[in-house]
Amino acid sequence: MTQQASIAGYKYEDSSTTCAHAYLLPAVRSELAKLRAEIERNKAEPRLFDLGCGNGSVASIITQDGWDVTGVDPSFEGIAQAKANFPSMKLAQGSAYDDLAGKWGRFPVILSLEVVEHVYAPRDYARCLFELCEPGGTIIVSTPYHSYLKNVALAVSGKMDSHFTALWDHGHIKFWSCRTLSMLLEEAGFETPRYLRVGRIPPLAKSMIAIARKP
Repeated sequence: MTQQASIAGYKYEDSSTTCAHAYLLPAVRSELAKLRAEIERNKAEPRLFDLGCGNGSVASIITQDGWDVTGVDPSFEGIAQAKANFPSMKLAQGSAYDDLAGKWGRFPVILSLEVVEHVYAPRDYARCLFELCEPGGTIIVSTPYHSYLKNVALAVSGKMDSHFTALWDHGHIKFWSCRTLSMLLEEAGFETPRYLRVGRIPPLAKSMIAIARKP
């Protein structure tokens, strides 16, 4: 079984955004608005690649913000929902284990929300991000936030089993801190990321958003 086939069964009930997008998208769209203004000042086209586009719900919103979006996701069901509900969008089945840059080219912005925690081979994922990103381009990567204090809070509240559940098919298999995610992205060749923490107060944030430039 290939790595892509092993995660192709990730389920989507419909084409809606998830509860996580309620706290992710305001910060992400704010960052994207600044990047779009910068790109347009340079008289370039605001093109964006959505790595792990799922059911296309975020790609649809970003398109309405003025971005030309291309995206892939390994989920058969996610892409089926995307094609049924957003037929004009450039969304296809694929994963970070494929030669995406060879097929789609490079982009000034790469967006990848709540994906890296599902990836078995994170260095392959980071390499794919680097190859997809134009020199001088920017990646925006989000993942659930982890830190010592948050893990203590989870333990004290009795929520460790639900948070680190082993019963979610195709669920989270890697748990990232700012330090470990920075190490991954810097090793791939990106500049040191800056972080936004969203959902709850920062020490107990639900997710963190890494923003990093490619030299």
